[in-house]
Amino acid sequence: MYNTVDELTVNYEEEGILKVREVDKEVLSKGAWATVLFRYQEWIPDSDSYGPDKYTIRRYKKSGGEYRQQSKFTISSADQARRIVAALERWLGESEELA
Repeated sequence: MYNTVDELTVNYEEEGILKVREVDKEVLSKGAWATVLFRYQEWIPDSDSYGPDKYTIRRYKKSGGEYRQQSKFTISSADQARRIVAALERWLGESEELA
């Protein structure tokens, strides 16, 4: 398993093929509970290449010295990612105006 947040990955290999390839990650929080945003690509056998970027947010809990995944949310498309970013920017702007 994973002992540190830096070791956490979404890479997944099966039968010698890297089916899920991590492109990048952003650690959003560390500690007993860790939250990580991953950018990844999935292997497409028909085209013998990786598909478009996808995104997932995963929560991990450290127990017994190891991080174990507790939950995940997969952002289903680039459009959905843009809409999440737009909503957060709008909300953050509203919060700053109220302060």
